[in-house]
Amino acid sequence: MYASDCTLPIGVFDSGIGGLTVLKALTDALPRESFVYLGDTARLPYGTKSAKSVIRYCLQTTSLLKERGIKLLVVACNTATSVSLEALQEAYPGLPVVGVIRPGAEAACRQSASGRIGVIGTESTVSGGSYEREILRIRPEAKVFSRPCPLFVPLAEEGWCDGDIAELTARRYLGGMVGETGIDTLVLGCTHFPVLAEAIGKVVGPGVTLVDSARTTAEFVQDMLERRDICSTTTERRLTFLATDGAERFARVGGYFMHHALSPADVEIVDL
Repeated sequence: MYASDCTLPIGVFDSGIGGLTVLKALTDALPRESFVYLGDTARLPYGTKSAKSVIRYCLQTTSLLKERGIKLLVVACNTATSVSLEALQEAYPGLPVVGVIRPGAEAACRQSASGRIGVIGTESTVSGGSYEREILRIRPEAKVFSRPCPLFVPLAEEGWCDGDIAELTARRYLGGMVGETGIDTLVLGCTHFPVLAEAIGKVVGPGVTLVDSARTTAEFVQDMLERRDICSTTTERRLTFLATDGAERFARVGGYFMHHALSPADVEIVDL
């Protein structure tokens, strides 16, 4: 069903607005594709929820997107990817599902000269160890150093992505990380984090390469579309924004993430 209709949109979901960094990368890389984005803003953040709850939320969001008609699903949330990817693949076997962890891990393994790789994310993503397992699967000799940075999420959601607050928070979390671990690569293991890349980069310094999981996921999706021969050929792109709460806030902060203005009228509120 999905592979037969190339004109169907790609579904993208996240616990909130942070996944718009993935959507922005996808729209840049795939100018002919249409997208339906769902931010579960009523129940964010996922990073502090139990695995059972996150799986339930992800099955609900995917069910809604499936009803809208999608040809591929992007789980634009590291926590959701680490906890629910297998459950989604089992529940929807005919739907290609892409998470953000594997593309980010592959990029980190390519980038790192020393094999000493840092990972930052939510408490749930870090404690779950998904990035570490994936990196070591690809590059067994690597050394992975993970650190939770939970306050980065509300900073990004508020649009406080530069200036003193963002840099001081980054310094609190990461000030000694490079010296203590010797990492040469740092995975931004949460889709909120790329908008804080400038502040993070100032703290870790120019000798550390930042890996943006949004950009690497877009490259992975492009390759999957080509391999499955389901690329859109239309020039009439459609972007649909769905949220479970707060259209005004979604539009205000989402415009920053998407690099163009959004109106609350562009955001449809849905109930899961």
